Amino acid sequence: MKLRRLPLNIAALGVLVVSVFPVYWMAVTAFKPTRDIQADTPQFLPLHPTLDHFRTAVGADGFALFWRNSLLVSVAAVLLALAVALLAAFAVARMRWRGRKAFILMIFIAQMAPWEALLIPMFIIARDTGMLDKLSMLTLIYFIVTLPFTIVTLRGFLAAIPAELEEAAQMDGASRAVAFRRVVLPLLAPGLMSTSLFGFITAWNEFAFANALIIKNQDDRTLPVWLSSFGNVFGTDWGATMAAATLFMVPVLLIFLVLQRRVTTGFIAGAVKG
Repeated sequence: MKLRRLPLNIAALGVLVVSVFPVYWMAVTAFKPTRDIQADTPQFLPLHPTLDHFRTAVGADGFALFWRNSLLVSVAAVLLALAVALLAAFAVARMRWRGRKAFILMIFIAQMAPWEALLIPMFIIARDTGMLDKLSMLTLIYFIVTLPFTIVTLRGFLAAIPAELEEAAQMDGASRAVAFRRVVLPLLAPGLMSTSLFGFITAWNEFAFANALIIKNQDDRTLPVWLSSFGNVFGTDWGATMAAATLFMVPVLLIFLVLQRRVTTGFIAGAVKG
């Protein structure tokens, strides 16, 4: 039995190495001095680790400003998506109404649609409404992009919570809103965390819309757009570029490590229930 699983284990290990190695090489390069980065023989470990590249990246023009912009847009989009998706998921999972199945189908279709298909329509809308070069437009777009997935996941998680728990609370005198807030909402914590993490990663990493919609007001750029021009600013300073990319990755990695158990539970429940 173990021999039969050996090819699968080898294949899984190969996928893991291919996936993780670029991230590892980026982080290692960030700690290497410039002479080691440009050496003819690759060094898989930093023999003379240094933080000079991180100081260069943090001290670059606009780093703190663009970090703030990315954080503001990502958090705002996640909160908006959670607020709207929670109501929609509750209506779909708990209520029966005409057009419910069509609504669910539309949500799945919207989730499968490529985001790039919205780029030109969104640019035209932003131009005609005077919303170009504004972080509020980026926030609205990220909210629209993450909303379908959030609804689908929360719907599955809500369907896994027995409706009898709410009914019992209502029989004890609680209103439907109070029963939802005190009984259902605490049980939704893993689902809320998993969808929040997905929305945050989506908004934090997004490049195409931020690059196309922020044209004149460069102070409203986000970190991915700034990072794409980082190499031009520093020329061949690959150490600073890798340090900036590592710093860009750190927030999402820390959030995932802290919420890993609840996030995994939320994704599984949202995928298989309902």
